[in-house]
Amino acid sequence: MGIKYIRSRKKNKQLGFTLIELMITVAILGIIASIALPNYFEYVKRAARSEAVTALLDIANKQEQYFADNRQYATTFDQLGLNDTTENGYYRLRLEVNNTVGRAVFYASAIAIAGPPAKDTECTRLIIDDRGIQRHGGSAASTDVCWGR
Repeated sequence: MGIKYIRSRKKNKQLGFTLIELMITVAILGIIASIALPNYFEYVKRAARSEAVTALLDIANKQEQYFADNRQYATTFDQLGLNDTTENGYYRLRLEVNNTVGRAVFYASAIAIAGPPAKDTECTRLIIDDRGIQRHGGSAASTDVCWGR
């Protein structure tokens, strides 16, 4: 009889986690998430900014090619064979041109309109001109932050 009692006691033992084990697991997951999520969101913002930077550098390159062929800068994106939005549609591209005699100039800008960049207050606008000078609009302390340098 004594043996049966021990065996039946083992069969009734429930398997599972204690409350303290679950609380420790949730605490560890919370700490990991508090570190990982901000880094992830920053990565997403930088990736979106790189899309705008790539588009603006492409515009500047095509403008220089157009100027070499026509002695003036293109006034529309159609003349450059480009769209007025970036590939993923996060930025609207804008082109300002002044082809006056003596010193023709252009400014190309990318303005955040959708997705993660629309919530990015550091770099709301990226700008490049005919001399290759890069600027930004927003609360970022340095142009390097926005242009990924």
